[in-house]
Amino acid sequence: MDNLKIFACSETSEKFTDEICSYLKIQKGKINRTKFKNDNNFVQILETVRDKDVFLIQSTQPPVNERIMELLITIDAVKRASAKRITVVIPYYMYSRSDKKDQPRIPVTAKLFAQLLEAAGANRILTCDLHNKSIQAYFNINCDVLTAESILEKYFDLKGIDNKVVVATDAGSSKKAYKYAEHFKCPIALVDKRREGNDDRAISSSVIGEIKGKNALIFDDEVDTAGSIMETVNVIKKFGAKDIYVGCTHGVLSGPAIERIKNSEIKELVMTNTIPLTKEKNIDKISVVSISELFAEAIKRIHKEISVGELFEVN
Repeated sequence: MDNLKIFACSETSEKFTDEICSYLKIQKGKINRTKFKNDNNFVQILETVRDKDVFLIQSTQPPVNERIMELLITIDAVKRASAKRITVVIPYYMYSRSDKKDQPRIPVTAKLFAQLLEAAGANRILTCDLHNKSIQAYFNINCDVLTAESILEKYFDLKGIDNKVVVATDAGSSKKAYKYAEHFKCPIALVDKRREGNDDRAISSSVIGEIKGKNALIFDDEVDTAGSIMETVNVIKKFGAKDIYVGCTHGVLSGPAIERIKNSEIKELVMTNTIPLTKEKNIDKISVVSISELFAEAIKRIHKEISVGELFEVN
């Protein structure tokens, strides 16, 4: 794979990039990143990328807007250095929750970000478990979306948890919960959410399905402030759930999330490393499984022009 070049767009994406390059047995691309005294970013590619298949990897560790500018500037640098193709690898898609116009006079920032990536010169996007699958259609270029489902399934398989039930946090997540329940060959339960007052705040009130005395597994694409998860956890505990486990792809863990998880009935929160877990967020209840090999395999397949979809059959 002499024609393949992989670069980390920021210091926060170095470790993830190192894991990918180690799996592929190639050297990480050399890049110089600095910031001028006027707070302007500067990027210089320190090796030739002319006619190369270039992959740029960027994390979403805050500050998010800084990560976006680093990425856009790096795309421009590689494009002006005559790369043959530029694939942007974003394990967690920035602004993914700003995906629709559900209030007056607001932006659809997820689409704006897609347009910025294309305008900067990206030829292809590789990401994972979008908050809304329709985001994939925001691009006029190819956008490959991986999923961490099989990685989370394998993790919980190895734990050997018995008497399981997969719990859907609401009706919208029931389809995903059903897929996990099929894999684990266990029943599914659904938390019934109702609205109260005019503030549109969800109030969980009951559970559809049998959870009393069972070990509950809850899956979500991301855990941000952990508010929705805590709501579900509190309800199913009230209805008699035994041990409660949460699996997610993206551990955003912003605001009060860590404190909420620490003081909750959750026995273990399992997340992938699409977003780096910082030291201050690394508590005993949180476990991290690596998704870098899945991304590495996808990069190899894109480079060799092999189907990425087959990955979901392989894993």
